[in-house]
Amino acid sequence: MKKQSKTSKPWSGRFTQDTDKLVEEFNASIYFDKRLFRCDIKGSIAHAKMLARVGIIKNKEADRIISGLKAIEKEIDSGKFIFTPDLEDIHMAIEKRLIEKIGSVGGKVHTGRSRNDQVALDMRLYLRDEIKEVKGLIKDLQKTLSDVAKKNLTSIMPGYTHLQRAQPILFSHHLLAYYEMLKRDYERFEDCLKRVNVMPLGAGALAGSPYPLDREFVARELGFSKPTDNSIDSVSDRDFCIEFCSAASILLMHLSRLSEEIILWSSQEFGFIELSDAFSTGSSIMPQKKNPDVPELVRGKTGRVYGNLLSLLTTMKGLPLAYNKDMQEDKEAIFDTVDTLKDCLKIFSPLLQTMTINKEKMLDAAKGGFLTATDVADYLVKKGIPFRDSHQIAGRVVAYCIKTSKGLEDLSSEEWRRFSKTFDEDIKRVISIEASVNSRKVGGGTALEGVKKRLKEIEREIKL
Repeated sequence: MKKQSKTSKPWSGRFTQDTDKLVEEFNASIYFDKRLFRCDIKGSIAHAKMLARVGIIKNKEADRIISGLKAIEKEIDSGKFIFTPDLEDIHMAIEKRLIEKIGSVGGKVHTGRSRNDQVALDMRLYLRDEIKEVKGLIKDLQKTLSDVAKKNLTSIMPGYTHLQRAQPILFSHHLLAYYEMLKRDYERFEDCLKRVNVMPLGAGALAGSPYPLDREFVARELGFSKPTDNSIDSVSDRDFCIEFCSAASILLMHLSRLSEEIILWSSQEFGFIELSDAFSTGSSIMPQKKNPDVPELVRGKTGRVYGNLLSLLTTMKGLPLAYNKDMQEDKEAIFDTVDTLKDCLKIFSPLLQTMTINKEKMLDAAKGGFLTATDVADYLVKKGIPFRDSHQIAGRVVAYCIKTSKGLEDLSSEEWRRFSKTFDEDIKRVISIEASVNSRKVGGGTALEGVKKRLKEIEREIKL
């Protein structure tokens, strides 16, 4: 097989043959890890400062290195930097360019470190920044849910179990269920950040460094809580990446469930909401169609992020310590998860803000299907009848209504008393939709006063 012309690589001293072109292309990660350039430069600047601080390089050398690194950052930002597979990865690309710019002193920046601890640092810096952005986007969506709930505070809809109408609830209460899910999602990312925010540089390839490195200085310089405690663990695990993908998967599962409901609610069969034209698409063949493509895509992209999580778990499950090249596969999974998650969060707020709520259609649906049958049973319980007996009586009332094509509200006092002498005139107030909703005053219930109280609490939470 024809070999490529000889090129110098930082590790080429031990080798007598050039890298095959196919291997070079297969081995390279530069085409996707180039997005780490800012993190890589930031880490290298902190490392150079530390090397000068402990006397490994001179202050003037550190200044030249730092100046060169900043110039390279501008080159990449402006699009002038050319990335090629012979550079392998972002670390070697930047180092090679640094040597080209400032001479052999540029080679000193790699003193006391390995690409193994360097890439672990870059991934932690990258995820730390992304987690902060994701947390902000979650807060934005929580605020949107809260705002839509406030605007539709008293709207009543059917609550469902098994996708069957179950009990009447406030639409605002239903939306705030997703606020609570997002609150836990926010906490998961916040917790993940604690484990991301430790500094691995100084671990070297796996065994640490023989140089008197000041790891605490680098950790402070880069804003980490502390350096890592075990050099082998520092370079050989990606559990913090897996944890991020796990938190992202759970968050997208919540968004997918909300997407599913929006898709159902916007159908003609439900008609509870109408999505804005700006957030819908049409059909290429059916002129009447208005498709909920945005929530459908969020629902679809959820599976994509699940795949990234499974990919990372599978990649890491059989690796002996310490670093293995398999771990290069973490980046595309992480980058895709970050991009997909942020895209879904960004589009969801305006989707919700611009949809129209059909309050009358929701209320009509809540009035059908005997949704206050449980209130009938509860009424009897309050009159002293055991719940199991009350349940049976209420069930027979419903069966009678179905047989006679009546609603609970259509029954006369005489008809109610056929099933139990305990029923009185006040049963008609109990079975109203509004009374049912507002009777559920238990903490966390759907009663209007409870939802109002929770919205005030949420206002304070969002500001934190």
